Amino acid sequence: MVKTGSYLLPQTPEKHRLQRLERIWWVSLAIVFVVGMVSLVKGYFLEGMVSTNLTNVVPWGEWVAFYIYFIGMSAGSFLLSTLIYGFGMHQYERIGRSALLSAIVSMITAITFIFLDIGRPDHVFNSIFYWNVTSTMAWEIHFYILYILLLVTELYFSMRPDLVKLSQSDKASARWYRWITFGYVDLSALAEKRDRTVLQVLGMLGIPLAVFGVHGGTGSIFAVLKARPFQNTGVFPIIFILSALVSGTALSIAIYVIKNRVFQRPDDVPMVRSLGSLLILFLFVELGLEWYEILIGWYSLKTDEMATLHLLMTGPYWWTFWGFQLGLAMFIPLALLSLPTRKSVRWILVASIATILGVVGVRFNMVVPMQIIPVMPGLPEGQYFPTLSEWITSFGLIAMCLILYTLGEKLLPIDQYNDDIDGGVKHV
Repeated sequence: MVKTGSYLLPQTPEKHRLQRLERIWWVSLAIVFVVGMVSLVKGYFLEGMVSTNLTNVVPWGEWVAFYIYFIGMSAGSFLLSTLIYGFGMHQYERIGRSALLSAIVSMITAITFIFLDIGRPDHVFNSIFYWNVTSTMAWEIHFYILYILLLVTELYFSMRPDLVKLSQSDKASARWYRWITFGYVDLSALAEKRDRTVLQVLGMLGIPLAVFGVHGGTGSIFAVLKARPFQNTGVFPIIFILSALVSGTALSIAIYVIKNRVFQRPDDVPMVRSLGSLLILFLFVELGLEWYEILIGWYSLKTDEMATLHLLMTGPYWWTFWGFQLGLAMFIPLALLSLPTRKSVRWILVASIATILGVVGVRFNMVVPMQIIPVMPGLPEGQYFPTLSEWITSFGLIAMCLILYTLGEKLLPIDQYNDDIDGGVKHV
């Protein structure tokens, strides 16, 4: 039997434990979010960009890094859901809706971050109404709109049978579900088949949109920067796509396993191990592409590319390269997913969390160090490290992301859990 919505156990002590954890979760998120919004108003809205360490030499900083970080999370989560709804890999079905919700929430968060960096988000409408077809950013804005509409539509059709059931229940929330189902009541096998067909079509249409439009397109924004030779390569957008698959897969594993830990229910161990195998495959491919990116830059012997590599590996940002990009995002998860620990759900979770944290460093290294080296001899070298205001505002927006996801889980039938999990072992 598949259960949707909040997973409630009949034992009163368990209900109390879950209620206590939920209160702690909401209070913690609310505090971080409110502090972040206060910092946003005090620093960004009242003081302007002077509250950041951004300059005309280094105009992109932490907010752009988080923008591409969440874009990657969104595209990766969506592509993982496409394996289920587009290619019929139903062994991953329990994470399908969660992956789509993650994709939507991550996209909203990414857009919020880039709106802060733009400073005048209302100017986005100029790109919509006066479309410059030679502008990569203008194309991206249109792709983002189509992508969000596709994500919402696909999530709706994946939930529709359960939404109809909830709308016909005697719960107080039935009216809410009747409202979002628009009076639809068909639960026949034919209706379910039609919904599956729609999901498959949407999933297949979304693949080129996510790969070439959303994340590959975001990578193209950086790759077309002629003045930044280390970014101005054809491999840069491809690395973006592989990095998206890595972070999206890791996020889906983490959400699934952590929810099971909170609700004290067994894991679908074969599914988690299979997702772990996908993650290690994506990690190996990404590591290979990054190796070629560095090797080609090294062999070029160009002054600016050599200076960028030197800055990454031995300069003030060495810790983001060795500690986050190679350590947390690559070598630690690769080791955990290659050694005997690959069979343990607990260690697969650790590898996923390490990847999620490490990719932050990957995104930072894609944005900041590339701008430090002067584009012309005689120009000053850039310097940048986020201010306290930037950090606090960023944490507030990350809290917003978690709040939106939690609300989605509470209000919609996102959670898909099967009591009869073959091979499921608690806390493996």
